[in-house]
Amino acid sequence: MQWERPDRSIIALVSTPSGFAGRTGPIPVETPNWNHVEPINTALQELLGVPTSVLRLVSVEGGTVPFGGVVTYHVEAHGEPDRTHLEPAEEPEPDAEYRMPWARQGGPSELLDWADTVITRTGPAAQVRTWNLSSVHRLPTADGPVWLKARPPFFADEGAVIKMVAAHDPTLVPEVLATTPNRVLLSQAEGGNCWHLTPEMVERVVPRWVAVQHALAGEPQLTPTAVPMPSFGLPDTLTHGDFHGGNWRGSGVVIDWSDACWAHPALDACRLMEFHADLRDVISRVWSEAWLALRPDSDPLAALEVARRASRLHNAVKYQEFLDNIETSERIYHEGDPQGELRAVRQLVNR
Repeated sequence: MQWERPDRSIIALVSTPSGFAGRTGPIPVETPNWNHVEPINTALQELLGVPTSVLRLVSVEGGTVPFGGVVTYHVEAHGEPDRTHLEPAEEPEPDAEYRMPWARQGGPSELLDWADTVITRTGPAAQVRTWNLSSVHRLPTADGPVWLKARPPFFADEGAVIKMVAAHDPTLVPEVLATTPNRVLLSQAEGGNCWHLTPEMVERVVPRWVAVQHALAGEPQLTPTAVPMPSFGLPDTLTHGDFHGGNWRGSGVVIDWSDACWAHPALDACRLMEFHADLRDVISRVWSEAWLALRPDSDPLAALEVARRASRLHNAVKYQEFLDNIETSERIYHEGDPQGELRAVRQLVNR
């Protein structure tokens, strides 16, 4: 029986150019994901008559992280809204520790102003996702969609990482059109996501990524992981950090490189198996064969056994870093994640 994600309704706390205007009643939206905000802006423009940008999540009633329930957001209206659809409410706090730049009033507009110095849009931008770890807009151009992504300062410089990969296999990553340390403009990565991963896609992507990792091995070019492990004849190298089908596209392009760090390559293989346990044997075989072809004296299967624990420890450290660097209202996305990863390590040790 297939699990159905719960429905989501939203309440918008609306700030305008002239000040705080009030709140909407609950509005059903199409998708359950809390950080998927494109349908929120579509519904609000129809209701209020002006474009909007979602700034941040304020609170949630019901639902299961990160889906469903009644979710309250702080929203910025780009123009004077129809106030007949708003009721009085307490204004959201104007500032908070660790609030991301794109979650502040004027933040989304500032991102678009930067993008407009690089590209020529043929229509309005669509704010696709926003949460504590990224802001993503889709920008129409005459040459097709361009993606504008901003990320926190504790993440890797995604544009620089993609360029490192592209130097060895440009077909594995989107094209970088412009970048700064905390934002990047990217070309369209064709195809849908690969949450329903197939053995064919594993065969198509994993050996190419292994070849890039082999080519990049050497002196660290990024911050090393806090969880080192024995080499088993394999080098520390660039790792994606969140290597799963949701970050793959049907065209064979891999996206979302901001979790990248310098580490043992088995961590990426284990991350893939964590998300796609039904393909564990396929992933293990394809990954180990790819490394043995490049490093015949290595023992990749032994590395995977140790990396299963190291990967969970790495995840726990990463999730704690998220919690330590994001504002209180948005910690709901990650509360309990470090403890969950540590429980997974204990289960692996006790087997």
